[in-house]
Amino acid sequence: MRLKIAFEWDEQVFIPFSYNHFVQSFIYTNLDRSIAEPLHNTGIPLGKRRFKFFTFSRLFSPSIKRNGKGWLFKPPLSLYLSARDIHLLESFAIHLVKTEKVRIGRSEVRVKSIEVIKPPDYREEMIIKTLSPITVYSTLLTADGKKKTYYYTPFEKEFESLLRDNLRRKFKAIYGVEPQEEDDIFEIEPYRVNKNSEVIVKFKGFVIKGWMGLYKVKISKPYFEIAYDAGLGPKNSQGFGMIEVVRKRR
Repeated sequence: MRLKIAFEWDEQVFIPFSYNHFVQSFIYTNLDRSIAEPLHNTGIPLGKRRFKFFTFSRLFSPSIKRNGKGWLFKPPLSLYLSARDIHLLESFAIHLVKTEKVRIGRSEVRVKSIEVIKPPDYREEMIIKTLSPITVYSTLLTADGKKKTYYYTPFEKEFESLLRDNLRRKFKAIYGVEPQEEDDIFEIEPYRVNKNSEVIVKFKGFVIKGWMGLYKVKISKPYFEIAYDAGLGPKNSQGFGMIEVVRKRR
C-alpha cells in the first residue's frame, strides 16, 4: 500500500542536500510508539539482516533550486510512503491528520493532503521508474585486509543478480520459505539511465550511491508486490529503492 503526502507553507522552505535521515526521522516520529519502536529496533529478522519493509521517495516540488548546502523548495512538496504493513500507513496518516504542523529537519510545514495510491495492475514485463535511487553494493576486502564498499552500476551484471538475491531474502523473511521456481523470476535492464542518473547521498555520515532512471523489468507477481510495497534492493527504510510502474510491456 502507498500514500502520497502533500505539504504546503507560506514561503520557500530550505532542506539540506542529503535529507533522507530527516525524512526517516519524520516518519518514525509520526507513528504510534507500539509500531515505531519494534520497527526501528528489530524489524523482521532473517539471519544477520533486519527488514523494515517500508520505503519512501525523494521530495518532489514544482520548483527546486540549489542554495548553499541545500535546496529551496516551493510548495506544494510531495512525499510518497509505501509499506507492506497497512497498520503502519494508517498510524502515519492518523498522526498527520491530528497535527497542525510537522517538521522535516529544521523546516516546519503543514500537511495539505493525504492520498491513498491505488496499486498498479500486475504484468510480468513492465517499465518502472525510480522514485528514490536503487542502491546495489558489496563489501569487499582490499589487499591490506580493510573492508571497502563497492557500489555497482545498472550496467554491471551484479546489479541484477544482487537485486534478485535481495528479493529472495525478503520473500523468505515474509513467507518463511524459499521462493519456488515460478516465483523466482527477476530481470532488469536500463531503459533510460545515464551518468546523470547516479545519486550520492550522505546518511548519518555514510556515503551511499544509487541510481535513478527508467528500467525494463521481468518479474514474478510475489517479487513485484514486495518491490512495490517495500522497495527494490537494500536500504529501503533509508529512502532507497522506491519504484512506480510507468507502463506495461507488451
